[in-house]
Amino acid sequence: MPITAQHVRDTLTAYLDQRPEDKDSVSTLLDALENTAETITSRKEFGGHVTAGALLLRPDGRVLLVEHKALGKWLFPGGHLEEEDDSLMRAALRELAEETGIDPSLVTPVSPVPLHVDIHPIPASPAKDEPDHQHFDFRFLFRTDADVTGLQAEEVLDYSWQFADTIAAEPLRSRLLAVIRP
Repeated sequence: MPITAQHVRDTLTAYLDQRPEDKDSVSTLLDALENTAETITSRKEFGGHVTAGALLLRPDGRVLLVEHKALGKWLFPGGHLEEEDDSLMRAALRELAEETGIDPSLVTPVSPVPLHVDIHPIPASPAKDEPDHQHFDFRFLFRTDADVTGLQAEEVLDYSWQFADTIAAEPLRSRLLAVIRP
């Protein structure tokens, strides 16, 4: 069963219950849920749509980044939702497996609530006939001892394990460090 707008709302509510200070930073997502609830999980909703990402943490405190081919940037593994996805967390795990070859059975979720919800712009892609739009990225934290076994060549050029303190984006950096150094 595909991910519903209600599942997105419930996940966002659980997130804001833990992180009420983020309400202003996700206001665009809250507005989109009001205006485009039925299409917010579709990658064809160009007012903005939901994506899922994996923050994969190793015991030594390093986090996995992948070099995204189309955007030419280092990002956390993740991407668009698919029809077969039944939760945002499982969508993040599927994307992680697709992009890195890491078997989901070797990955342990830290919480069913995202560690971070990021809203970021995506540039237009004339080749895909897509205008610029926003991604509402639900980022879930996972732990593993595993390493990358294969990259999804269509989307990923390379990978790197980076220490969490090198992540520049706040509040994500602080949240990762709080998990590593409680």
